[in-house]
Amino acid sequence: MQDPIYVTRAFLPPRAEFDDLVDRVYESRILTNKGPIHNELEETLRERFDVPFLQLMANGTLALQLAIRALGITGKIITTPYSYVATTSAILWEGCEPIFVDIDPVTCCIDPDLIEAAITPDTQAILATHVYGIPCDVEAIEIIAKRHGLKVIYDAAHAFDVDYKGRSILNWGDASTLSFHATKLFHTVEGGAVILRDKDADQRLGLLRSFGHIGDDHFSLGMNAKMSEVHAAMGMAVLPHMEAIILERKELTERYLNALSNHVQCIERKKDVSYNFAYFPIVVKNVAQRERCMAGAAEKGIHCRRYFYPSLNKLPYVDQVEMPFSEGLADRVICLPLFNGLAPSDADRIIDVINGNLE
Repeated sequence: MQDPIYVTRAFLPPRAEFDDLVDRVYESRILTNKGPIHNELEETLRERFDVPFLQLMANGTLALQLAIRALGITGKIITTPYSYVATTSAILWEGCEPIFVDIDPVTCCIDPDLIEAAITPDTQAILATHVYGIPCDVEAIEIIAKRHGLKVIYDAAHAFDVDYKGRSILNWGDASTLSFHATKLFHTVEGGAVILRDKDADQRLGLLRSFGHIGDDHFSLGMNAKMSEVHAAMGMAVLPHMEAIILERKELTERYLNALSNHVQCIERKKDVSYNFAYFPIVVKNVAQRERCMAGAAEKGIHCRRYFYPSLNKLPYVDQVEMPFSEGLADRVICLPLFNGLAPSDADRIIDVINGNLE
């Protein structure tokens, strides 16, 4: 019997490279509170993305929550219904109200043409997701935000190393947040980061991340959202492999596209974008076809995922509204396995199963 194939598998760097970094942790005996490896990762990523400020976080959900709080947002936030649940839960956790706007059916990102109609005097921000690493229409969103005096936060959990017009996509908006969860392209096992444009907001973020105090001087309410030194060590061990990781995933993506694009809908890539190939979603014709494909794959030990499901406007703890494009996509999307170490022969098995269950 062949080994099961899961939708993703975390990349693990060579053990010796990680062990060298862990040895440094043992030598310093600093396990948290902005140790030398933590600070090295933070500065390395800031320079990699060419952003003014970047702070590491314990996870990507806390990154979203503290970005909202650091920007002083307390009211309504226009957001996408097509994302992971953390995008909406972070808004609610911070006492704000999510106002859903449907998505562009081509990019899967929030449709900027629908945003202005949703703006009210209580609207304070837009929180949009770069879905599957596909950039939102950042220029259109920026124009709308400036016109109405709104803050813009991008959930960039999928967008590590994505460039738009030659610059990191993290350079757009008032804030961007990253997730470094083990399932992500770049990971620290658990972790995340917040990128801010404003120095004062970044200083507030630093206090929020560390209980609101510096030494014995207390300045504000805060929490513990710090990344540990061991998690940062994993990040520093993974980081040198990113180019090879992306290249391998690009080759697998091209293999999928060549075999499937004439049979199912594949998400279109935008011009002027350098992608990271973090996911490979397909969109089938209807729910029955999706169920048949996923059941057929499961029988062969291939574990695909409905990513994202459900459309977040259908969560039981929000005001439910109709979002036809997001709901339709959530019903018909299948993310196929894509990870480093996925053998081409296994990719061909996946292709055969999907093609065999389309009719």
